[in-house]
Amino acid sequence: MAPSLAERDSASEPNPILVEVWRGNVVESVHRGAISVMSDRGESIAAMGDIARPVFPRSAVKMIQALPLIESGAADRFRLTDVQVALACASHSGEREHVRTVESWLNMMALTPGALECGAHAPFDRGAADELVRSGVAPSALHNNCSGKHAGFLATAMHAGDDPHGYVEASHPVQRRVSLALGEMMGADVALAPCGTDGCGIPAFAVPLQAIALGMAKLGSGHGSAPVRAAASRRIVTAMMALPWLVSGTGRFDQRAMMLGGGRFATKMGAEGVHAAIIPGRGLGIAIKIDDGAQRAAEVAMAAVLVKLGVLDGGEAEALCRVRLRNSKGREVGRIVAAGEGDGSSTPRRNGFVGVSRASAEAG
Repeated sequence: MAPSLAERDSASEPNPILVEVWRGNVVESVHRGAISVMSDRGESIAAMGDIARPVFPRSAVKMIQALPLIESGAADRFRLTDVQVALACASHSGEREHVRTVESWLNMMALTPGALECGAHAPFDRGAADELVRSGVAPSALHNNCSGKHAGFLATAMHAGDDPHGYVEASHPVQRRVSLALGEMMGADVALAPCGTDGCGIPAFAVPLQAIALGMAKLGSGHGSAPVRAAASRRIVTAMMALPWLVSGTGRFDQRAMMLGGGRFATKMGAEGVHAAIIPGRGLGIAIKIDDGAQRAAEVAMAAVLVKLGVLDGGEAEALCRVRLRNSKGREVGRIVAAGEGDGSSTPRRNGFVGVSRASAEAG
C-alpha cells in the first residue's frame, strides 16, 4: 500500500513551496507540490518535489481516456468533428452551448440524456447555474462537466456492439479499453495501481506524477505509438487547441491559456490540484500536483512552468501567473504568484521554480 501524504512527509522532506499567497507585503499562505516535465522518450527534463509518489490524475487525463473513441472507429462511424472530440476531453462549465452540444451528440446516436451515467451537478459557470435556479430547472447529467467524456464512452460501446448500460464499471469493455490506453501511454501497470472511483463514477488509478507527464508528452508527439494511435493523438490534441472554450468554459484557465498559446500547447485541469499540459512541437509533457488540492495554485504553477519552458512569454502570461486578490470594494489587497515572484525579487526562493528552466527543457 502506498504511504499517505502525511506518512510520506513525516519520513522525508516535504514537497517544495510552489505558490505563495501575498496580502500586502506578507506571505499569508503557501501551497506545496510537485512538478514533472518529461520528454516523449522518457527523459526527465525537469522535476521538483516527489514525482514518484502515486497521485490520482483525475480529469487531467481525459485526453488519453478519449483515445479508444478515435482508435476504435467510433468517432468516424458517428461522423464526429473536432467539436465532439474536444468535448470528450472536456471538464466543461455547463454553459448553454456545452449542454446543447452534448445533447445533440446523444441525439446523433439515438440516445437520451438518461443514458449518461455520470450523475448531475450544477454548472461550474455561475451564470449558467443562476439561470437554472431562476427557471426552476434542476441540473441534469448534461450539466455534469464530464458529460462529453461519457458521451464518448457511449459512442465507443455502441460502435463495438457492447451493451452501453454500466459502461462506468471497471469490468465493462469500455473501461477495459480506457485502462489499457492509460497504462500504455503512461508506462504504468494500472492493474497493480491503487484504484478508486472518480467523481463521475469511472475507475481512477493513482500513478506517479512523472508517468502522467510522460503520457502527455507521447500524446503530443505520437512517439513510440502505432500509426493508428499517433493519428488519434494528433486529432485529440488538435481539437483541444482549436476549441479551448469547449474543453473548459468562459474565463476559465484552460480556455485563457490555450487561447494565449495559439496552438503551441494544450492544458487540462484535474480535480484536487492536478494540472497537465502537452507541448506537441517539443515532445514535452507537464504534470503538476498541489499537495493541498488547491486548483488556484495548480493554475498559477502551470502558467509559471509554461513561461519557464519558453512557450509563453511573461507578458502573455501575466494574467495567468499572477492572480490579483480584491476585497469586497474591488480594491486590490494581495496576489497569488509562483514562489519567489511575489516580492519583486529577481532571486528565486529556495522553494521557487529553480528546477524548471528554458535551458534544461531545450536540452531534451
